[in-house]
Amino acid sequence: MPLSRSSATPRGSSPWRERFIIPGGSLTGDNRPLSKEPVKVKGIYMSGSAVYSSVLFPYLVDLVDTTELNALVVDMKDDSGVLTFNFDIPLAREIKARTHGNERVFEDKMRLLYEKNIYPIARIVVFKDPVLAERRPDLAIKRKDGGLWRDRKGLAWVDPHAETVWKYAVDVAKEAAKIGFREIQFDYVRFPTDGDVKNAVYPFAGDQCKEDVISDFLRYAQAELQPYEVFVAADVFGLTTLTVDDMGMGQKFEKVISQVDYICPMVYPSHYGPGNYGFGNPNAYPYEVVRQALLDGKKKINEAGVTGVTVRPWLQDFSLGSPAYGREEVLAQIRAVYDAGLEEWMLWNAGNRYTKEALRK
Repeated sequence: MPLSRSSATPRGSSPWRERFIIPGGSLTGDNRPLSKEPVKVKGIYMSGSAVYSSVLFPYLVDLVDTTELNALVVDMKDDSGVLTFNFDIPLAREIKARTHGNERVFEDKMRLLYEKNIYPIARIVVFKDPVLAERRPDLAIKRKDGGLWRDRKGLAWVDPHAETVWKYAVDVAKEAAKIGFREIQFDYVRFPTDGDVKNAVYPFAGDQCKEDVISDFLRYAQAELQPYEVFVAADVFGLTTLTVDDMGMGQKFEKVISQVDYICPMVYPSHYGPGNYGFGNPNAYPYEVVRQALLDGKKKINEAGVTGVTVRPWLQDFSLGSPAYGREEVLAQIRAVYDAGLEEWMLWNAGNRYTKEALRK
């Protein structure tokens, strides 16, 4: 039964909530779901730091609790390589991974989400991990001169070919499942795209092409997480629904869809270039760009003959360039999702500030 705000499932009657809310339910135990139960998600992103904020956490929970929203996508490992709290993972202990807070505080936060019937999704950034790259340089992408390769912002990445890196991300996912998350959403499941990528050397590379490396990682994650009864999702660039190749980063839409339950294209109109979909400034056409991008994605799924995968896009709730985004622009994107024949969506704002006026009560 899909979770909705209008008819919340009674406490304890739903497999995805049952284990966590039983008396004595604790993060020290195993709170994974008893079975998979799909939910038609309308969600927003919550950063790891926001979890422990006395301002942002109650603001975001109230936003979900009082609007049509029903889900939170919460960082468990962010793109700085920081964990939301100390996971019991050997590699995390070895590198002394930084954390945003502690498990006891997080337990209270998680229990509140369950009590309010908010569907929890764990976001795990995979290959953009400067903490792991700096403290285990043997796992990092290198420069041709042997030093650590860094992107445009000066951040080091780990080699997507390295199975130790795969295991670390999936170990975080397993711990998130035990905490009570119902879905694992992998982000930055790709090779780097900015910086001097021609100078990048991958120590663990074999003869596989990039798109097969990404596909193999997702296949591995899906297999490893099968006993945990969680859904697996992958974030991909919005342009993957339009292009015919992997754009040099390993994200080929047709290969990703066969390895996940949910594919989440980031169809932010501001991220499309002049000429895409025939617009000089795609950012000024949120409805048209989002609708066409999603129709392209659906077409690729149909042509590939893949079943069992759902398209759930990330929508833009931030301003980048002109025009500025507000109520009308967010509403236009949501309408585009429905007009493309889809039912689920998520809003992204890196600062965790959302346009409440665009959301139904």
